[in-house]
Amino acid sequence: MSVTEERGRITARVSSSIAEKLQEAAELTGATLNQFLVQAALEKAEMIIDREYLIRYSRRDAAMMIDLLEKAQGPNAALTKAFENYAQKVENGVLRDSTESNT
Repeated sequence: MSVTEERGRITARVSSSIAEKLQEAAELTGATLNQFLVQAALEKAEMIIDREYLIRYSRRDAAMMIDLLEKAQGPNAALTKAFENYAQKVENGVLRDSTESNT
């Protein structure tokens, strides 16, 4: 049993010069005019959608990051203890301070 995909139809009215240019481009790519138009329109649609989502999510992510930075509470006890241990090991020569230059 085969399943047929429902198809939509899109019609565009253009001047003959535009139609000729589109036909030429389709022929140069080895596609039918219909294939060429669908592919070109799909590529443009995906570009616009991707750009819009990128902008939308970038703004949302930036707002979230600013919110997190404004609510920052500073280091917790475990982080403070880890830093103290690190500083003590650097002072005792067990570790080298990673911020010092190699010279």
